[in-house]
Amino acid sequence: MLQRYLLLIPVFACIYACDNTQATSKAKAITTSATSAADAVKGMVLVKGDVFMMGTDDPKSYLAERPAHQVKVHDFYIDATEVTNKQFKKFVDATGYKTVAERKPKWEDLKQQLPPGTAQIPDEQLVPGSMVFVAPDHPVSKANISNWWQWVPGADWQHPEGPGSNIEGRWDHPVVHVAWEDANAYAKWAGKRLPTEAEWEYAARGGLVEKRYAWGDDFTPGNKYMANTFQGSFPDNNDRADGYAITAPVASFPANGYGLYDMIGNVWEWTADWYDVDEYKSMAHQLTEDPKGPEKWHNPEDPYAIQRVTKGGSFLCANDYCINYRPSARRGTAFDSGASHIGFRCVKDAK
Repeated sequence: MLQRYLLLIPVFACIYACDNTQATSKAKAITTSATSAADAVKGMVLVKGDVFMMGTDDPKSYLAERPAHQVKVHDFYIDATEVTNKQFKKFVDATGYKTVAERKPKWEDLKQQLPPGTAQIPDEQLVPGSMVFVAPDHPVSKANISNWWQWVPGADWQHPEGPGSNIEGRWDHPVVHVAWEDANAYAKWAGKRLPTEAEWEYAARGGLVEKRYAWGDDFTPGNKYMANTFQGSFPDNNDRADGYAITAPVASFPANGYGLYDMIGNVWEWTADWYDVDEYKSMAHQLTEDPKGPEKWHNPEDPYAIQRVTKGGSFLCANDYCINYRPSARRGTAFDSGASHIGFRCVKDAK
């Protein structure tokens, strides 16, 4: 169900986002920003391809991550960090681009991802905005995500908590409140693309073989936090043992074996692939080379949402709620959804 507007419909206590992928803003023509070969890969790391075990057979994982299966990826470049507010501002300044969260949605687009017969949302409620994490001040049921997610008119990448907030002092934090089409537009402008799920997971593993985390099997080796996640009792009591309550500046935690930062935690990251909850079952007992994902999305638990794969978990992943701070973890996110905990990084083919 749509993460962005269902909170506006009393009969549903859920969340997801909407806007038209064909929507246009009064933007300048988006052209590639790189001016030289060196510029094109600045801030990127060359990852040498190989065969690896994608997914997991770990019984302490979610079903969509299983089974483990052999995949081969070829060489590619990947951003060392998540795209930051500073980098995204450069893109916006150059192109005039308006993100999904900054555009007024249309009911005609929204209803395509809602159950048939859903009552039309009044036009005055269809305003630009995004989903914002707001920690409750007391313990709440984890069965209802509306206990901590709020639809906030005026929330967007420049105003992460809504009107009155800004990103001053957060220029080196990952940009958030970006939908898939926003991330894809940035990638094209930068002369890059979004990673396939296979490329992303291979890079996140950092050369380790079938380890639970991107740094090994111990979540806090030597009692040291290796990623920005949620500690304490989710969602009301984050004790900030890792030093952060929300996003952290990129590269605040150690890099993985490939020199990549924040592949785990901080923000979920968009990939190029459609999300099919059963995709890995079709890839078992064979070697798949450079998979590009399924041809269509499929998620019976959220049958109306059109979903892309997001990876890596975020600052909201906790050991008592969302244990997605692992390379194999994956989830489907409505392609037109942005939120407080979703960002991205880019890749580029190695030629």
